[in-house]
Amino acid sequence: MIETSDLLVDKGALRLARFTHGVGDIGDGQALLRLDRFALTSNNVTYAALGEQFGYWKFFPAPAPNGRVPVWGFADVIESKCGEVAAGERIWGFYPIASHLAVTPTRVTPRGFVDGAKHRAGLPPVYNQYERVAADPAYDQAREGHTALFRPLFVTGFLIEDFLHENALFGAKRVMLSSASSKTAMGLAKCLKDRGGVEVIGLTAARNAEFVRKTGYCDRVVAYDRLGDLPNDAPTLLVDMAGDAPLINALADRLGEAFVYNCMVGGTHWEAGVAETKGPPRVLFFAPDRIVKRHKDWGPEGFALRYAAAWEGFLGSTGRWLRVIEKSGEGPVREAWAALLDGQARPEDGYVLRV
Repeated sequence: MIETSDLLVDKGALRLARFTHGVGDIGDGQALLRLDRFALTSNNVTYAALGEQFGYWKFFPAPAPNGRVPVWGFADVIESKCGEVAAGERIWGFYPIASHLAVTPTRVTPRGFVDGAKHRAGLPPVYNQYERVAADPAYDQAREGHTALFRPLFVTGFLIEDFLHENALFGAKRVMLSSASSKTAMGLAKCLKDRGGVEVIGLTAARNAEFVRKTGYCDRVVAYDRLGDLPNDAPTLLVDMAGDAPLINALADRLGEAFVYNCMVGGTHWEAGVAETKGPPRVLFFAPDRIVKRHKDWGPEGFALRYAAAWEGFLGSTGRWLRVIEKSGEGPVREAWAALLDGQARPEDGYVLRV
């Protein structure tokens, strides 16, 4: 029997996190995956903070009041009772913070499979798909850490930029990004800068302002305690990664009628809550819905080509600022989770972990 380790987080008090231990076992038609490398970022804090609203707690259920926080990463099939999936395969996908995950492969193709577990039926398909790295022409073992850290976040930034431009930026001449040091915001800023035609303003904590400037993705960086420095003479939209109602109210006071659109994406300032705010109404952006739309518009191959071009350009730019930190064990995982919750993680650090 295989010993397993699993992080449970209290859904109402995210700092209350503990590992539980059990035994891995699978039934007919299942495969057991050993999670080898996963990224832990502020995006995972958003998964937890908005877990009820977006359904993230549903992917890997846990006994109440606990939840299992989802992450992206690589795993190896260590046991299989599914004839179409072999032990030894390496798989990219969506996992809990744990040592192992049992999946029920369905709709198996040379590229991968869908987890057909009953509780995942009806959930957004993009999170249920698992890819065989052997069939991925873009797979690079040396870049696994970068892929785990950025692939799911960059695609969100890519999709937001596409959405904004399809809608003519809602008339805006400037785009503000809250939590500008977050990896999703940096990917979006790079996409906006590459297309051009709009000023990109990064909003961040004072301690992170110099880092955001050094990435070169934003045209202007304004610290939260200097919102009076924001220009208010042109239509401006916000892509909100922070979910911070007091911040939005302060922006509305500063910008007035120049504040034309509020695109809600994340909740890195998770303790600030999601109260009603001043200014334009919050409009939720949900990446899986946009993926479905663009697959219909462009076809899967057309989507893949557009995304790959943007991804390669961004990945090549991270070398000047990214530091990948790889650690193993329950202690380092708990420490990284606490640092992200408390906003103490350095923006240039990327945690790639293994339980």
